[in-house]
Amino acid sequence: MKSRWRSGEVAYGAWMALPDTASAEIVARAGYDYCCIDMQHGYADYRTMVMMLQAINIGSSSPTVRVPWNEPGIIGRVLDAGAMNLIVPMVNSVEEARAAVSACKYPPLGARSHGPIRAAMQEGHGYVATANDEVACIPMIETKAAIEALDDILTIPGIDAVYVGPSDLAISYGLPVATADEDDEYNAALTKVVASCVERDITPGIHSSPRQVQLRVEQGFKMITVTSDSAALGGAMAAELRNVRTIEPPKEAPQSLY
Repeated sequence: MKSRWRSGEVAYGAWMALPDTASAEIVARAGYDYCCIDMQHGYADYRTMVMMLQAINIGSSSPTVRVPWNEPGIIGRVLDAGAMNLIVPMVNSVEEARAAVSACKYPPLGARSHGPIRAAMQEGHGYVATANDEVACIPMIETKAAIEALDDILTIPGIDAVYVGPSDLAISYGLPVATADEDDEYNAALTKVVASCVERDITPGIHSSPRQVQLRVEQGFKMITVTSDSAALGGAMAAELRNVRTIEPPKEAPQSLY
């Protein structure tokens, strides 16, 4: 994914809430630039997350995880398991941003402990030497407080991207999630995220949906989650059922062959 960012391309991703290796493999084979296992609001525990990372490796998607919280123990274990992009929720201050970077990066940039038990198998024996450059530390910007502290947050060395959580951001501004994009202050916050990131050569990312992707591209976001496994499954199953509900039964019962 970092190679796409370096070339100025948009990275399109899929979100995975379902704790299943088969679905993870299907999503990873679909061609998304990254697949993110959601350990914050999704169903996967650590053991399941590891197996899902293995399934993602079968495809071409960059293995990504949103950890449950900004805590060095789980961040280190997720990276050791092979996540190459680490999304950290609810980063609202310089101190919290610094803690996220410290957990993601080896010294001298951070304080990550050595022990890439699976990551080294996945990436090769040179993993530790290149991890600080190749592993993306991605704090989430999803509150009004984070927007107000954004310029200071982005001064922390080691932040590769930020990821907007639009629902929590809307709630923090006192807005209904469904209509937040109609609010000027909310849109000004998104504009600030993109502008501040571009100024510092940091990638602006955002959680999205298929109907919003075009808007997010126009706004300047370069890391855009398109859909989730649960949303895609639920939407497709409901659509198929709607299709068959429209089938008209025959006006006369078929004649028996007997």
